[in-house]
Amino acid sequence: MFEPNVRNVATIKNDLLSGLTVALALVPEAVAFAFVAGVEPLVGLYAAFLVGLITAAIGGRPGMISGATGALAVVMVSLVAIHGVQYLFATVVLMGILQMLAGAFKLGKFIRMVPHPVMLGFVNGLAIVIFLAQLSQFGVQGEAGWLTGTFLENSVVDVAWMGGTELYLMLGLVALTMAIIHFLPKLTTAIPSSLAAILVVTGVALTLNLDTKSVGDVAGIAGGLPSFSIPSVPFTFETLAIIFPYSLILAAIGIIESLLTLRMVDEITETHGSSNRECVGQGVANVVTGFFGGMGGCAMIGQSMINVNSGGRGRLSGISAALFLLSFILFASSLIEMIPVAALVGVMFIVVIGTFEWSSFRIMNKVPKGDAFVLVLVSVVTVLTDLAVAVIVGVIVSALIFAWKHAKHIRVEKQDDQDGSTIYNIHGPLFFGSTTHFLEQFTPRDDNENVIIDFQDSKVSDHSGLEAIDTLAERYLNSGRKLHIRHLSPDCRKLLSKAGNMVEVNVIEDPKYFVATNA
Repeated sequence: MFEPNVRNVATIKNDLLSGLTVALALVPEAVAFAFVAGVEPLVGLYAAFLVGLITAAIGGRPGMISGATGALAVVMVSLVAIHGVQYLFATVVLMGILQMLAGAFKLGKFIRMVPHPVMLGFVNGLAIVIFLAQLSQFGVQGEAGWLTGTFLENSVVDVAWMGGTELYLMLGLVALTMAIIHFLPKLTTAIPSSLAAILVVTGVALTLNLDTKSVGDVAGIAGGLPSFSIPSVPFTFETLAIIFPYSLILAAIGIIESLLTLRMVDEITETHGSSNRECVGQGVANVVTGFFGGMGGCAMIGQSMINVNSGGRGRLSGISAALFLLSFILFASSLIEMIPVAALVGVMFIVVIGTFEWSSFRIMNKVPKGDAFVLVLVSVVTVLTDLAVAVIVGVIVSALIFAWKHAKHIRVEKQDDQDGSTIYNIHGPLFFGSTTHFLEQFTPRDDNENVIIDFQDSKVSDHSGLEAIDTLAERYLNSGRKLHIRHLSPDCRKLLSKAGNMVEVNVIEDPKYFVATNA
């Protein structure tokens, strides 16, 4: 009994320390994304606390961190600018309801349809986005540009960049932070290296009285407990028409980013989370956040990586991160505001290095060209637009490439039997991509009077395949030939209406396959 107890104590310690590290890293991110969305810093901090707490408690992936994100903030900014923050809160509530419905209808399983090249592109693109987001901290004003997680929508012309001693000091502290995180684990793992780096760099800056930008220079984080209030919007169809499109987009982005992050944490920890439960958890968190004055959120890959790499694997890590963040807001704002921004930037740079799939460079010449293209495409689209668009584009392009590759995998072998009939043996799948090649293999006017098409080695995969068979039957009907179709599934035979009585269906040795349906 002693060994399990020791292990439990170690697990609790790791979760608490990694939660503290994550909480420190959440502060500037939440403030930055609140500025992007055009709301007060506390709106972002409350979202980070509430979404982080609830998803950690009831979500589908222990150890994953959620909070306010740039991918959502860039969608919110126009809503807030046009209609105000109360409409944002109502939108977040509806967003959560849609996410809960997605979980209830088990739509989370469709994340399995995301191909591996899309996953790699998402990871690489998000690493680049995290990196670009940190560059704004090298501006003396700390405003505009790359805080949103997108590249094109915000210019950097308004940022007055650091120079001279100030820049060298910032770079030096960033390098010190990264060095501590890299080398400390080789000496001891008693304390998360990221937390140690933040504490050491803060101590150096305070002891030497270094003139470097701190969290307090970005924004004050002091505040009280979030309070419940119903969004002050008219409860009319006009309001619904305004907020529903935003809610739908935000719900989709939140689910995609959360489930892809869940898959990544699954791979790192070699465990399995529940995608549908995560959808429900994200939904509940956003509904509550909307009623308590938060801007909503979803899973955060950067903070999730910090947590996992710091040893946080259980639900306690996410719960403690949220509670530590709340305690910062209530009691320790003055202490947190003393932390140099350089320390947090250094932590995020390490996250970037750990997140980016450097192996993708080695495999570019080893994988099919189509997969390599999708990987690069998703990375670029993630940086230029947002995650949801990138993943959707990646899945569509991957599907088109797959269809193109398999369009000619169908083979048709022609021969005559002893009875003088023309026999066509079909090999390979018949689907929308292969129907044109399929139809080109038949020459009705050159065939014998009796024509047999055997589908024993072929599978009709969709309605396009059924229509191709129907079209072929009509061609033989018009050419005066008798067409016989063998080993065709019952589902296909029911739809061969145009062929009428001229089509003879032989089900002897029928392989009993069926056309794919949604059932």
